[in-house]
Amino acid sequence: MTLKYFAFGSNLASARLLQRIPAASVHTVATLSEHQLCWRKNDRGQSGKCDIDYTGNPDHLVYGVVYHMTMEDKLELDVFETAGFGYDHKTVEVTTLHGDSIEAFTYFALDIDHSQQPFHWYKEHVLRGALEHDFPLHYVEQIRATPSIDDHDPERHHRELAIYQEKP
Repeated sequence: MTLKYFAFGSNLASARLLQRIPAASVHTVATLSEHQLCWRKNDRGQSGKCDIDYTGNPDHLVYGVVYHMTMEDKLELDVFETAGFGYDHKTVEVTTLHGDSIEAFTYFALDIDHSQQPFHWYKEHVLRGALEHDFPLHYVEQIRATPSIDDHDPERHHRELAIYQEKP
């Protein structure tokens, strides 16, 4: 059985998601209406991770990527996303750029802290994904303008961004 996953955060970058779930495949770019991208998921008090906030405002859109994956892949992704602890999942209806509706699962934050900011490397994953999938310039600029902070663990910073190094 193939599932559809709507990624809006660090898993936008296919290099990031495919490092975790190699069998997943990009299906399409889509939007989730009446929601806003925010960086409020509390990561153990260290930094903020992406979340989607329901606003009810039809002018608000979250851009994302729909990936195909198996149920086994989803269970593995649940481990990475700390499903049940950091994030949980829900079903959403997203709209492709061609106007088709797709039902997909996505993650939402369980532990919210509006004061947290993302690490530079985390924001870089989100930004690279938005650029990779040709999101509108205003959306890319909104991500780029998000304040971010240094990671106190420089090795993690290097490790996280190493997936973008060109391979010979």
